[in-house]
Amino acid sequence: MRFSSPAVFVQVRVKVQDQKWGGGGGGQRQFDSFLRKRLDTAMRFCAALWAIFLFTIALVNGADEYRQLTRVEQLPLALDRDFEIRKAKLFFLGDTPGPQIRSGRGVRGDTLQRGVARDPAVNFESSYRLFGAVTALDQRRRHGHYFDFFWRAKRPAAITVRLEYRQEKLRTFTQAREVSYRNAHGSHRTSFAVIGDEFWNDGRVLSWRCLLLENGRIVAEERSFLWR
Repeated sequence: MRFSSPAVFVQVRVKVQDQKWGGGGGGQRQFDSFLRKRLDTAMRFCAALWAIFLFTIALVNGADEYRQLTRVEQLPLALDRDFEIRKAKLFFLGDTPGPQIRSGRGVRGDTLQRGVARDPAVNFESSYRLFGAVTALDQRRRHGHYFDFFWRAKRPAAITVRLEYRQEKLRTFTQAREVSYRNAHGSHRTSFAVIGDEFWNDGRVLSWRCLLLENGRIVAEERSFLWR
């Protein structure tokens, strides 16, 4: 069979496809709808698999919520180079004494108000810690000490991060809280906060030390200057 022009050939091909998928233009529409449904199902299945994968990773490698110890026991020291506390970041949120700016006249005649000179970075940290605290009571509950410890594990291990601290009104009484990691490997950040009623009732933290524990032994340590 010969066709007089390419247009006739294209027209015949379209008719054959329409007959194959049910005739008329509806066949192609049914085919497109079928493909969209298959693609949508595949995307939902992939999203579900990815969510399950992330949830599993969180269960295996994630940290548990911290727990307050009722009794602090002495543990053996067995420092291990595979574990290291790289940095300790401390921040105190509250009214602290600082260099005062006296009342007077500035160079341009502006009145200088009495207040505390602060570094801009400190102001930013304060704003970050107070984010969402609208009322004075909310802000009062945020006042206290914030501890951020950056540490690293060169091999997979079950690690417990412990913060031991002593507060002003409790004198030599040692308190401790822990965060456990079931399968820690690589770099991590563990945060603690002694704030709110605990801070207002027992006073400021005078000394502290942070420990990395493996199998009940101290494998890494970082302490304040006043810790004894």
